[in-house]
Amino acid sequence: MPQHAYWKGHIRLSLVTFPVRLYPAVTESEKVRLHKYDKDSGQRIHYQNINEDGDVVDAEDIVKGYEYEKGAYIPIEDKEIEKLRLESKHTIDLVQFADLSSIDPIYYDNPYYVSPDNELAQEAYITVRDALKKSKKVAIGQVIIANRERIVALKACGKGLILETLRYNYEVRKAEEYFDDIKAGAEPNKDQLDLAMELIKRKDGKFEPTKFKDLYQEGLKEIISAKMERRSPRLKDEKLPSGKVINIMDALKKSLEQSTGKPSPTKKKTAAKKKPAKKTVKKKKAA
Repeated sequence: MPQHAYWKGHIRLSLVTFPVRLYPAVTESEKVRLHKYDKDSGQRIHYQNINEDGDVVDAEDIVKGYEYEKGAYIPIEDKEIEKLRLESKHTIDLVQFADLSSIDPIYYDNPYYVSPDNELAQEAYITVRDALKKSKKVAIGQVIIANRERIVALKACGKGLILETLRYNYEVRKAEEYFDDIKAGAEPNKDQLDLAMELIKRKDGKFEPTKFKDLYQEGLKEIISAKMERRSPRLKDEKLPSGKVINIMDALKKSLEQSTGKPSPTKKKTAAKKKPAKKTVKKKKAA
């Protein structure tokens, strides 16, 4: 088990409470990061807290506030913010259960692995895990993580539990305004739709994350290696789409052929078979 938990607290379901630890389920530690530095001295560039006049401001002189008009602020103190926090900072109160399909994926934010904090907690932990599995539900609650009150969804994940923070409704832009230009009731050409469905069928399969590569990160690593070894980078020359307007039917047919090497299923008109010409028997002239 990892040494340091990101968050420690309790999960509470009605009268059942048990201690847990949260660990970030995703990491960016493997990503190559570029830094800004002074090309003459080689020193890293750091950023300071400066005001609009360019003067450096000490940390103890920096306060938070709401700018209600240009240059005019209402100061908000940390102790005032603390009073707005949930009554308990270290308890995930499960208050509702919902179908997984009822939560639009756009609301999901950050995932965390949830582990029982000790051996005594395992009995309650696996009970909640299996109850969520069998009911095919997710548990909804609220908690403070990183000084921010969050909605969270708890669901079964293999042998354990995973908790995902959810965005609030006001954080998600409404989709309708982005789809205004799409004609209501518009339907695609039936033959095109059939070809698209056939392409989906041929490419159907289980999602395997290891099959997908971050081409930008791999290319960046290759550039760095090449510069360290004083050689030319070996980068793949990916051909990008030309941007030309293409015939969707032709593109779908070609896509199907590329997926299996077989021609796409198209209706062929069969020419009517010509009947063989009747042989004419010549009559013999009477002697």
